[in-house]
Amino acid sequence: MRVLLLGADGFIGRRVADRLMTDDELQVTVLGRRDSADIRFDLTAGSPGALARFLDAVAPQVVINCAGATYGSSRTLIRSNTLAVATVCEAIRRSREPARLVHVGSAAEYGPVPSGAPIPESAEPRPVGPYGVSKLAGTELVTSSGLDAAVLRVFDVVGPGSPTASLFGRLAEALRRALEQDERQVRMPDLSGFRDFVDVRDVARAIQAAAVSAATGVINIGSGHAVRARDAAQLLVRTAGFEGSISEDARQVLVPSQSVAEHGHRGVEAYRAPEARPVLESVQWRQADVRTARDRLGWRAVVPLEESLGDIWLETACRV
Repeated sequence: MRVLLLGADGFIGRRVADRLMTDDELQVTVLGRRDSADIRFDLTAGSPGALARFLDAVAPQVVINCAGATYGSSRTLIRSNTLAVATVCEAIRRSREPARLVHVGSAAEYGPVPSGAPIPESAEPRPVGPYGVSKLAGTELVTSSGLDAAVLRVFDVVGPGSPTASLFGRLAEALRRALEQDERQVRMPDLSGFRDFVDVRDVARAIQAAAVSAATGVINIGSGHAVRARDAAQLLVRTAGFEGSISEDARQVLVPSQSVAEHGHRGVEAYRAPEARPVLESVQWRQADVRTARDRLGWRAVVPLEESLGDIWLETACRV
């Protein structure tokens, strides 16, 4: 099977590439902006016609879209998560032999939901903030495209390769600095919310399963369990052997469109609120209803959270 992979340099895309490359039955071509790509193309600036010509040359049977942005300005998020998806859909429609499309969505598309119950794919999306809005717009472009397409609505991804701007990437780096400097406290945003953490390697398996399946529409990809972020953070603290404490900045959090790199660090703080008014977390509960993934993809998460966090710490501790 010929596969065209978009976004192979990202957190999820790297794991997908690794997995696909080891499958002898798949012929994988990578399209992206970097020199390492087989085909150089910028989805945020290139035209659907130009991309269609590349599709005709490669003739993929499946296009996997892991490209997109998690952090940045509203304009950046819309270009990367919405405009780029429109380009992909239009290019596939224009190509001589339209490929199946597997697109990576986000649980942020759901927005606030009632606590205590898993979120089904039928839940009405009510995203908050430009990231969730831009991802939902991309999903709707895919599902209304008329293509043979599936959207994997991925929940809170953890594991090796986690970006330093992510929740546990920040915490692991703060713990490393605290241990080096013999500090007794690290700062984090509010950790009272519940999240459905799923390992990036499990996500890659789900994407591969979707690529070779006939499933269409939106499919949740998560562990199926809600874990309080504070409890998960304590797992990482114990793994690191840190005997100090975590100080939470009550109700002040970084949302996906605001990366730590934009706001910096001070000492061993894992988080510093933006200079502007604090952002209030309005999503306190995420738990995926994963029955569709089980029934239509034959997939379920298998990597435990402890292993995911342990691998994050191992990478961070070895960083020079």
